[in-house]
Amino acid sequence: MAKIPKNLSDSAMMVGFKEKTTFENDIFNESEKEIKPNKKEQKENLATAFLTPELQEKVGKALLDIKLDLYKQGIVDYNIKVSRQGSQVTLTAVPAKSKDK
Repeated sequence: MAKIPKNLSDSAMMVGFKEKTTFENDIFNESEKEIKPNKKEQKENLATAFLTPELQEKVGKALLDIKLDLYKQGIVDYNIKVSRQGSQVTLTAVPAKSKDK
């Protein structure tokens, strides 16, 4: 019989050991199974699917310019309304109605 080495780590003792897959341990093999993306991730991808990074940057800069112009006018609370007319998509900044009234 071979002498058993002492003070081995768990990983050193299990070198070369392959457990047979059964219904009891199959659930632990998650790394082999396909991971499905969350519905939230899919929704975010659909929202930006048609915008290239360059177009996202242009739209972002334009929205920042609008925000700065509205701030100079004293308008802090506003909503962005999206409308479509034919092949044009229009973003319009509309001041939010105050709830004090």
